[in-house]
Amino acid sequence: MSDYYDRNGKPMDLMTWATTFEKGDRHVGNTVIMSQHGAPEGVRVSTVWLGLDHSDGEGPPLIFETMVFGGEHDDYTERYSTEAQAKKGHARIVKAIKAGKAP
Repeated sequence: MSDYYDRNGKPMDLMTWATTFEKGDRHVGNTVIMSQHGAPEGVRVSTVWLGLDHSDGEGPPLIFETMVFGGEHDDYTERYSTEAQAKKGHARIVKAIKAGKAP
């Protein structure tokens, strides 16, 4: 079983992953949460392709990650197996934070 996967979930070797990771755009979503007055509140939600399986061998490979930087939910993290899941997770977390709720 591979530890490295492309954005479509297909296994890849270490060198191919490293080259792809270094040169590619890894972002799936990158949202700065603004205050009602237009000033940044210091909260950023970032979702990226990692390509490295973070599942610890439990279930499908987790190769995408959303993290919250700043604010009440700083360091909140979720991981996903597919880019579609990552996009949905990113949108859900942004919506929750904008509404003043926990992700």
